[in-house]
Amino acid sequence: MLAHVTTPRGGELLLFGFEGKTAPPEFLARIAAGRAMGVILFARNLGTPDEIAALTRALHDAAPADGPPIVVSLDQEGGRVQRIKAPLTLWPPMARVAAVGDLAYTEAVGRAMALEVDALGFNVDYAPVLDVHTNPANPVIGDRAFGTEARGAAAQALAFWRGLESAGVRGCGKHFPGHGDTATDSHHELPRVDADEARLRAVELAPFAAAAEAGVPMLMTAHVVYPAIDAEPATMSKRWLGDIARGELRFSGLIVSDDLDMKAVHERWSTGEVVRRSLAAGCDAFLACRDPEVQRDAEEALDFAAHDPALAARIVESAARVQTFRQSLRRFDKKSDWRALPLAEHEKLAARAR
Repeated sequence: MLAHVTTPRGGELLLFGFEGKTAPPEFLARIAAGRAMGVILFARNLGTPDEIAALTRALHDAAPADGPPIVVSLDQEGGRVQRIKAPLTLWPPMARVAAVGDLAYTEAVGRAMALEVDALGFNVDYAPVLDVHTNPANPVIGDRAFGTEARGAAAQALAFWRGLESAGVRGCGKHFPGHGDTATDSHHELPRVDADEARLRAVELAPFAAAAEAGVPMLMTAHVVYPAIDAEPATMSKRWLGDIARGELRFSGLIVSDDLDMKAVHERWSTGEVVRRSLAAGCDAFLACRDPEVQRDAEEALDFAAHDPALAARIVESAARVQTFRQSLRRFDKKSDWRALPLAEHEKLAARAR
């Protein structure tokens, strides 16, 4: 059931990034004022484990005590997308973890990874990748995916997700409805997948259908065009987000955009247009990972949307989903200490897939 939300403000639907290893005072003030859903941190923000814990503690402490926890999130997939590295565990890519062929092992890897990020103050991990790696020339997915075949990739990815959730970290399936067959990288240009609808449903969409059925709480959109379904990128597509994700798959969780800074959308449309069209299509929350101008434009667009008769109901609905999601987050344990982690055991787990 969705939480009741009144007069939402644009920042409530935004996940912000920033530069540096300490939180800017203006960002802490934004959190204190309830003008941020939360934060996404990258390698540029993350120093030693003690520095990371101090940063996330400052972010959590800034949130109003009488409100739900803020989202403190990162991309911790293993392999080449691993924001926190040594002295914590260096995890192999998920293709190698899945190749072991043991769902219990994959779940144990997910749990161990979650224990590590939880100990450092994170409550959301943008994982698992639900893309099916079917294009060897794909420059952005590759061994991040759990497999080259839909059923096996879905089973392995969802085992990993169960591991995350068992340790109190919320997972996010990405990149809806599938980025595994692209030949270009949406960080740099707008990809397209020219497969027919039957193929898209049987391969790309199948792991997301399984994720919706399993109860994955969040999906991240792909800035990718699938002409057989819609000429719009999935992030901006009512066909994908409204008709298929909400209608056919009955996904009731949070739909978050991929980064608004990415050239796939940023070089073609203004930030305001991307936000308005994505909101209308069914997107609930937005990643604005770096550029302060993009962040300002996104928040302004959402503030206007709250007073636009054509979008007001959508923004209230999305704000309610954000609140419901935040209420599901575990509060930060200030006594948590990464040194108490069973890192030797985690290293043995990782070594099994190397």
